[in-house]
Amino acid sequence: MKNSLSAIKELRDMTCSSIAHCRKALEEAKGDIKQAAILLRKQGLEIAAKKQSRAAKEGRIDCYIHHGNKMGALVEVNCESDFAAKNDEFIKFTKDLAMHIAASSPSYIKKEDVPEDVLQHEKSKEDYYKNNCLLEQVFVKDQSLTIRDYLGSIVGKIGENIVIRRFIRYKIGE
Repeated sequence: MKNSLSAIKELRDMTCSSIAHCRKALEEAKGDIKQAAILLRKQGLEIAAKKQSRAAKEGRIDCYIHHGNKMGALVEVNCESDFAAKNDEFIKFTKDLAMHIAASSPSYIKKEDVPEDVLQHEKSKEDYYKNNCLLEQVFVKDQSLTIRDYLGSIVGKIGENIVIRRFIRYKIGE
């Protein structure tokens, strides 16, 4: 199936994937852009899972200070090489992540970080994870993505293991 350049461009803008990956996903999805985006996200998560064991000792620390200087966040995101740390997509990801942390106030990075005694008092573990675990939260700039999906798409695009190492959020009076 021949896909139009405009469809490839639209999918590329949506997912940040390469032109070749977008073309292939559109072929598999028979031209359905939404289905192709889902395929690309799934592929990104699969790539991320394969790269998890690789050491991520480079990276960057980024920050976000909200208007009025009453709230802000710092985040450390690691990758495998300084080349990847200087990549525009990686930089955009770290800036978006810091802004998301300031806006959403997560308590933990992933589900496994939540202590069992905290979960004992919760009615729904899944709701707790979605509200308090960074990787499970819906991305504030794109409600169709979770932070895990966004991370997977960046790993797929850059081709390196990327790890959200730590974060802290500050708010005046808290």
